[in-house]
Amino acid sequence: MGLIKYDHKSVRRIALWFCLVLVVSLMVKILSPSSYDVPEIQKTTNLTYWELPTGSKIAYLHLDGEGDSSKSPIIYLHGGPGGITRDEVVQSLKPLTAVGYDLYFYDQIGSGHSDRLENITEYSVERHQKDLEAILEKIQAPHVILMGHSWGCLLAINYLQNHPKTTRIEKLILEVPGPILPVNTSLSSLQPTDGFTHIQPAYSNTDANAETKSLRTTLVKFVATRFGFKLGSDHEMDQYFTYWSQALNKSTACLPGQSSAYPGGGGYYAHIMTVRSFDHVLDQREVLKKIQIPALVIRSQCDNQPWGYMHEYLDLLPNSELAFVEKSGHDLATSNTTQYQEVLRRFLANIN
Repeated sequence: MGLIKYDHKSVRRIALWFCLVLVVSLMVKILSPSSYDVPEIQKTTNLTYWELPTGSKIAYLHLDGEGDSSKSPIIYLHGGPGGITRDEVVQSLKPLTAVGYDLYFYDQIGSGHSDRLENITEYSVERHQKDLEAILEKIQAPHVILMGHSWGCLLAINYLQNHPKTTRIEKLILEVPGPILPVNTSLSSLQPTDGFTHIQPAYSNTDANAETKSLRTTLVKFVATRFGFKLGSDHEMDQYFTYWSQALNKSTACLPGQSSAYPGGGGYYAHIMTVRSFDHVLDQREVLKKIQIPALVIRSQCDNQPWGYMHEYLDLLPNSELAFVEKSGHDLATSNTTQYQEVLRRFLANIN
């Protein structure tokens, strides 16, 4: 049998073509828009809009309180960044209108029914704080109660740090708060010392991230945070944000099956760009030690946020108190709603 002779140039040429086809196929896959089988944002009745001097067009829902009109309105700051005002949250807080509280729920810029920004580098903690300041001017109430959920707590605190002498904020409600900015990562390993039994959720944010990320989403995030450019449209990436949030939502309950469905409408670019700005926030922790506003910090038994991040609010705010909600996760509105509502009622009524 004769020896087979190989044409090395031909073999090399075939290998190069194979590599080229592979690279082109990979680039097409990465650069082509993706679609996700997720719900679109639902139309909401009774929404109105604020046109703010910051340039933000903000969608909001206002529920009138019954009877006593002397009570300060409650402004709810949703989580995220890039989150939405969920119907379940509105329904869980609606009973407060029966005891005289006006409620304001608004979608932060870049999320929900509010406008998206063309220049995504404008999404930042500073922009959200200035929007909140402008909203307080729009409402024109002598005093208000700020109620933040998760990231909304960071926003409320950032506002107070920049307005430490304000007399407008009557009370502060901080439920399942994320870390005060800039993040002190050394607090993430602290364990409960207040006689409270914490239950770690069965599903974590790390699990959700691993389950949902792809080469395309990794590239979109890199281009956005590094160059301030939208490689994917707002619609595509907001769909991905819903897909991602559906997975993340599993970590907001004690057990994944207990989490509520996550609706469409979140803002992807508002999320990643605002998070990107966290490290640029000035450390003004000393300012908080001088703020005497009564503050309620709510911790759930299965919260997915580190204990130390929550406890820093108690350490810094001199007029703060801690309340627990048992058998509940990060999503307080759909877990132990009865105890959650009772905690709020007692604090608002000054009942110890």
